[in-house]
Amino acid sequence: MKAERSFDRSVEDVGNIQNMEHFNLTVPDQQLAALFYVTGLGFTRDPYIDFGTFNMWINAGEQQFHLPKSEAQKFRGTIGVVIPAHDDLKRRLNGIERWMEGTEYRWEEDGDCINVTCPWGNAIRIHQPDDADTMALGIAYGDMQVPPGSSDGIVKFYDQIFDTPAEKVEDNTGTYAKVAMGYNQEFRFRETEDDIDEYDGHHIAIYVSNFSRPHNALVERDLITEESDQHQYRFQSIIDPDTGDEITEIEHEVRSLHHPMKRRSLVNRNASQTFGNYRQGRDVFVP
Repeated sequence: MKAERSFDRSVEDVGNIQNMEHFNLTVPDQQLAALFYVTGLGFTRDPYIDFGTFNMWINAGEQQFHLPKSEAQKFRGTIGVVIPAHDDLKRRLNGIERWMEGTEYRWEEDGDCINVTCPWGNAIRIHQPDDADTMALGIAYGDMQVPPGSSDGIVKFYDQIFDTPAEKVEDNTGTYAKVAMGYNQEFRFRETEDDIDEYDGHHIAIYVSNFSRPHNALVERDLITEESDQHQYRFQSIIDPDTGDEITEIEHEVRSLHHPMKRRSLVNRNASQTFGNYRQGRDVFVP
């Protein structure tokens, strides 16, 4: 007889939210944005969509930054990304400094990570993948500031409205609500006593497998802000489902799995390939 084996199958479960596809942050200067996100961070400008001067889609693994031209928006927290080859990254970050004078751009090493501030004040924490990671390049998490006492209501919101794993965490970094975004991303709502900037309209895009159930729950609470089309809707307020009280705001662009851009193949370059070290066949990023 074969030896009986036991596994915790629940750790493999994925909730209704399948993934967090992009962050949308408006920027006033497309050239400066390209220098930061492409030349500095090493991401890739999407060659097919919004390649003019009014918008810019930046590919980061299986995720994107959408950067329409307008007054600068600022995420109230930190965006966590994974980028390999940090020695090459540091050379690129040093290389763009002369074009960043007069902006909020800065960067510093923090243990195994690199903390970077974009020209308009957005905080990005860069991790390097290791053998255990399921992400070699991409946007791993959003870490957003919320008022004290917010976590319980946020957990209930995502659990009850979106049927996706969410939990309140209290550890040495503080108290926060952790919401699963598919199998290798998460969104954290981190409680803080500090003053929080007013919400300025930036958004995230998520894909959900059960599209109608959250929609119905949001309609019942009068939370839908846009009925975009057959495959997409938007909402902005996160509430405590028990009381109806608003906890915080961040617009969610909610997409179904029938959305025409679901699992769109994104072009990613090997940012370590340069004119000086060029080798044939190494242009494409390979995890």
